[in-house]
Amino acid sequence: MKYYHNPRCSKSRIGLKFLKSKNINPTIIEYIKTPLNPNEIEKLLTLLDMSPYELIRKNEAVFKTEIKGKDLDDSQLIDLMAKEPKLIERPILVINGKATIGRPVENFLKLID
Repeated sequence: MKYYHNPRCSKSRIGLKFLKSKNINPTIIEYIKTPLNPNEIEKLLTLLDMSPYELIRKNEAVFKTEIKGKDLDDSQLIDLMAKEPKLIERPILVINGKATIGRPVENFLKLID
């Protein structure tokens, strides 16, 4: 079980607190400190059943300068997420080959119940 976490993000902290309240202690991956490579991002996208664009945080400044209004393909978006990990939506919980984004945290119940 893995939890892709950014401790500076309130939603990510809330998600971790929620899991701990259920006595779930996942392996925490601080993906801002240790960025994911493109292959890891592709695997996450498959588990989430999402496109790269769907996984991107649209309010980040780098989205507005590097992505918005540009015609980028999936590979380019994945490379940007690898280069700028704060673009990746969070938090993400992965359990037994399935994943979900904890927005809202109740999404985690799909995987832990």
